[in-house]
Amino acid sequence: MKTLHFECYAGISGDMSLGAFVDLGVNPDELRRELEKLRLEGWKLDFVRDQRNGITGTHAVVDLGGTTDHIAHDEEVHYHLHEHEHPHDHSHGHEHPHDHEHSHDHLHEHNHEHGGHNSWKEIRALIEKSGISVTAKKRALDIFSRIAAAEAQVHGVPPDEVAFHEVGALDSIIDVVGAAICLDLLKPDRITCSEIELGGGTVKCAHGILPVPAPATTILVKGLPVRTGGFNKEMTTPTGAAILASCVDEFITGPASFTELKTGYGIGTRKMERPNVLRVSWREENTAAISGASANSGVKPWKTEELILLEANIDDMTGEALGFFMERLFDAGALDVTFSPITMKKSRPGTLVSVLGSPAKLDALREAFFRNSTTIGFRETTVNRVSLNREEGSLSGSFGSAREKTVFYGDKKLRSKIEFEDRAKLARERGISLDEAERIIVQESCPGESRFLGETR
Repeated sequence: MKTLHFECYAGISGDMSLGAFVDLGVNPDELRRELEKLRLEGWKLDFVRDQRNGITGTHAVVDLGGTTDHIAHDEEVHYHLHEHEHPHDHSHGHEHPHDHEHSHDHLHEHNHEHGGHNSWKEIRALIEKSGISVTAKKRALDIFSRIAAAEAQVHGVPPDEVAFHEVGALDSIIDVVGAAICLDLLKPDRITCSEIELGGGTVKCAHGILPVPAPATTILVKGLPVRTGGFNKEMTTPTGAAILASCVDEFITGPASFTELKTGYGIGTRKMERPNVLRVSWREENTAAISGASANSGVKPWKTEELILLEANIDDMTGEALGFFMERLFDAGALDVTFSPITMKKSRPGTLVSVLGSPAKLDALREAFFRNSTTIGFRETTVNRVSLNREEGSLSGSFGSAREKTVFYGDKKLRSKIEFEDRAKLARERGISLDEAERIIVQESCPGESRFLGETR
């Protein structure tokens, strides 16, 4: 399983992410070509080798003084954003100079007179009309929507009315969309992250002098494992926090067993006493090492993780409404959702809704409960889940491609299963049964291999 891991011991920002992705192997020319599909002018993205405290990596530099003549200038598809001069000399409260690396992304407090596309509504339209891949587009929209929701909460306005200052500037759009494109190019099976260093001290902004983390960052990291005090500066920006909140599947805060395959470093702008870098890496879980470990080593051929179980008793929702509720729970990040029939007071039939989720997704799941069900409260219990390691692969043949999940006990393969959606697709196309569809997939992708349905491969 290809696992992409973020090590945020010095925080994270948008440009540090781009630098780390390129250092890990993303082709910078391919990234630029995809960014050009935004149809924006007035930017240039460079990547330079740099060093912090003896650690060498890649520094991403968004240059707003450059131009890209090869971008189309058709007025009907071309977008031009109003860019702010750096450092900022505005009179509306942004009193600190712009350090793109670690500056807080603030809400713009007045409308531009130049017609710039700086509201969330305009940025959303820009991304939706762009030619970037569907996957990257969905990720970029999710990252920006999180930032918009956080800023809306801070300022007490609807998200569509949020008008961004630095986040809405051209360089930050390059950061957010660029990160989404990089993740699409890397195609990790799973994304993990360490605790997030937020920094310390204070930040001077339109809201006045505030302690780190800034208000929007505080909202964006809600439910995520964080720490403060490692640095006396703002180390995690709202853009960086939103990238992690959007893409991370699991936060690793305890011991882990893995093989480090490749490492990349995104270099920050500031030169500090401690390395100002973001480390990303490709990892592979050590299933073989786990299986071969002695009984005295304490290492088991399974993994244990702490999750949250949310439960509610509901007796006033229809089956259709419960089905929609289940969809929204999975959209919010639920790992498992089950409905069980129960008998409630006065012998009324009801439904026990049980939802399993990670602590990082807890607030999203709470919101899904209150917004999509009739419950006025639910129970939360911390539980330990014990599970086997599994890998996702792909099979190919005349049928196209089909996804397959394989379960391991240590390094021993226990069983494999072809995804239902891919079996069903082939069955519908050829007018055959699900069993026959599976036989075709197995025979074509693994010729000569004897396998009966339900057997371990």
